[in-house]
Amino acid sequence: LFLPTVSSLLMSSSSLAATARVVKGGATRFRSLRSALSLTPNAIGRIKMLMEKKPDYKALKIGVKQKGCNGLTYTLDYAKEKAKLDEEVVQDGIRIWIDNKAQLSILGSEMDFVSDKLSSEFVFRNPNIKGTCGCGESFSI
Repeated sequence: LFLPTVSSLLMSSSSLAATARVVKGGATRFRSLRSALSLTPNAIGRIKMLMEKKPDYKALKIGVKQKGCNGLTYTLDYAKEKAKLDEEVVQDGIRIWIDNKAQLSILGSEMDFVSDKLSSEFVFRNPNIKGTCGCGESFSI
């Protein structure tokens, strides 16, 4: 089951337009028991590369918004300041801030980066998903 697409990384001046696919299921061996989100080595490498191009920003922020026929989709943006209720995940020098509204929907997930001949995208392996949209653009918790 594949889900929301946040896809091929296109960057604007202050935000990251990306594709993220959500996959129902638990994290793999990279899962950290102490953090809300774990990152695979591929995700860490890609985020480091993206953040090097944006030295004015301190973190990558994950949010959630209403979209599609099944309800929710993840958003990825560059961030300069951590909001009061944001959850912070730091792994291998990478700083991720999870928006307050996205925290319950992402808890226990693994973030990966997958690239093939047709696309490059972040993939969230999320054990909390209850349903997905047929077109792969949204999910429900």
